[in-house]
Amino acid sequence: MSPKKVKPAGKSASSQKSAGEKPPKPAKAAAKSAASRQGSSSSAKRESASSKAKTIGPVADLSKHVSKEWWKDIFDELYLKTDGDVINDPKITSTEIDLFTGILNLPLDSKILDLCCGQGRHSLELIRRGYKNVYSLDQSSYLLQYGKNMAKKEGLSARFQKGDARKLPYSVDFFDAVMILGNSFGYFENANDDLKVLKEVGRVLKPEGKLLIDLSDGEFLKEKFQPRSWEWIDKEFFCCRERSLSPDGRLLSREIVTHVNKGVIDDRFYAERLYSKDAITSLLRDAGYSDITFNGSITPDSQRNQDLGMMERRFIITTLLHKEWSPKAKHPAGLKRVVVVLGDPHYTDAIKPGEAFDEDDYYTIDQMKNALAEIPGYNFSYLSNHKTLWDDLEKIKGKVDIAFNLCDEGYYNQARNELHVPAVLDLHGIPYTGATPQCLAFCYDKSLVRGVAKEMGIPVAAAFFIKPEDQVYDLTVGFPVIVKPNLADNSWGINKNSVCHNINELDRAINYLRNELKYRSPILVEEFLTGKDLTIGIIGNPGLCITVLPIVEEDYSALPEGLPKICGYEAKWDPDSEYNVLRSIPADLTDDQQKIIEDCSVKMFERLECRDYARFDWRLNAKGEPKLLEANPNPGWCWDGHLNKICNIAGISYSKMLEMILEAGIDRYESEKNRAAASCLEGSENPA
Repeated sequence: MSPKKVKPAGKSASSQKSAGEKPPKPAKAAAKSAASRQGSSSSAKRESASSKAKTIGPVADLSKHVSKEWWKDIFDELYLKTDGDVINDPKITSTEIDLFTGILNLPLDSKILDLCCGQGRHSLELIRRGYKNVYSLDQSSYLLQYGKNMAKKEGLSARFQKGDARKLPYSVDFFDAVMILGNSFGYFENANDDLKVLKEVGRVLKPEGKLLIDLSDGEFLKEKFQPRSWEWIDKEFFCCRERSLSPDGRLLSREIVTHVNKGVIDDRFYAERLYSKDAITSLLRDAGYSDITFNGSITPDSQRNQDLGMMERRFIITTLLHKEWSPKAKHPAGLKRVVVVLGDPHYTDAIKPGEAFDEDDYYTIDQMKNALAEIPGYNFSYLSNHKTLWDDLEKIKGKVDIAFNLCDEGYYNQARNELHVPAVLDLHGIPYTGATPQCLAFCYDKSLVRGVAKEMGIPVAAAFFIKPEDQVYDLTVGFPVIVKPNLADNSWGINKNSVCHNINELDRAINYLRNELKYRSPILVEEFLTGKDLTIGIIGNPGLCITVLPIVEEDYSALPEGLPKICGYEAKWDPDSEYNVLRSIPADLTDDQQKIIEDCSVKMFERLECRDYARFDWRLNAKGEPKLLEANPNPGWCWDGHLNKICNIAGISYSKMLEMILEAGIDRYESEKNRAAASCLEGSENPA
């Protein structure tokens, strides 16, 4: 996947034979212009397709307008137009797969990763040819949804997942082969990130696993790129391009896409590192690969026959990874020391049935310990005695690398004191996974989360707030409504009678909370949304590596008639409940629905200062419009919880999920430490 474009001098596209190629990535037609994203003095914004947008005009230095993470924004529906002559041509894709499969010669049951897969054109072609275990990962929500829709139309069983190539959500020694196709390599500003990708690929490859990279010929492009070009995309759209070389070896590009009647649609900038054969060979060797082979060059046979750019000439590299099988549940010397902080089984817990730890809780803890034991490179110890927690942490201070905070019960098993555990860790100076006290305080208050979302323009369900002292209230939301404790988690206080269709039912639901459950805090009365009940998980941290997990929905098809379709306390805690028939399934959503949920969830993750992992609950209204319901920092980590169900759908094991959360915390802490060190160094070199 690479924004293609760069017309080589002296050779037409039609004069070269096509052996294959893979997609670049798209441009964000619905967002601000790239110049605006970079803080340009121009206030021009990309407008809707129905109105005329402005460009920033002549640019002297392209590098000043290229976003550090341009690849996050540029791959969507407009990309499928500008590069459609290659990436939407089935003949080109088929030709490429003929070539790649011939080189790799893999059995049909091989586990194959199509890394940076775009809309999955290569993945789907492999599946059509009988390959049974094809995995596809990319960072573009739009392209992934596009690929899912294609697979659904053809009845193909595809595994699409959103993620970062520098931190793959797969187990060690998992794949027989990894393919990085269509010049989908070299996007990062820092060349060291390219090395991280290759090392991550090496981690998930089996011993003697194969890597195939389809990469632009950097030496050719340095000599042959055109500073300016333009081409007709179709009868309505044309694209003008500017290019230049940066001092660090990247090709800088600008594309201005124009509609003949509507004017400029998009003005965007991107940059790609150019690798010579010697440079990519050296990088592969640094990453631990050997038997590096160049298998000739390819050029796509484009029917448009205009500007092929970075797809004009590409070489195919294959290499083997000679390594030993990674040890399972074996902890060598030099491993990281992790203390796992848990709830205390000696104290009551008002959230649990029976208000105490039971056999299911102990089984859940055993499952977690077994899963952690499968992760190599760590030594785990456990703290669950809250009476001695302060002193226990004082004793191990400086002797552990990080605390894995899995105490979602709260300090002394009091839910509202969940924030006290990270506060104690902060006071001891021990780094830990998951949310800070402030984030947990924010998200415990459902109404506060709603207010933050509304301020950001994120859609929420209509609702009103009832204070503890209120005996009367203004009914500002039409029936049906759902009554929730504003300060609670784990669906405490929410049952089948929480959904109300008239005033009498509403009064009974409020009285149940106040009188039977002795709840003395504010109540939230929210419009009850009748559409799909959805949840999405996120693991990682913005600015580092972040994995947006698949959106799943609750399947209510087996629920007895007449019961409200909610996943309340009964569904989560009562195995004998009629709600025990619920199950989580991949969500069937439109492109727009998925985009809203994913984009808004990531924005809320950042705004609420979530860390390492979180889950966001959404629901569609009767019109199919997504509405945010709740934010869940430090969501349930148990083997049968929603987060692990989402991961299972994504092909991520329970052990791998825990490892991803733990590594996200470690990476974040190391990044913070490095930034602090750099800041101190800068201060010492530049005294006031």
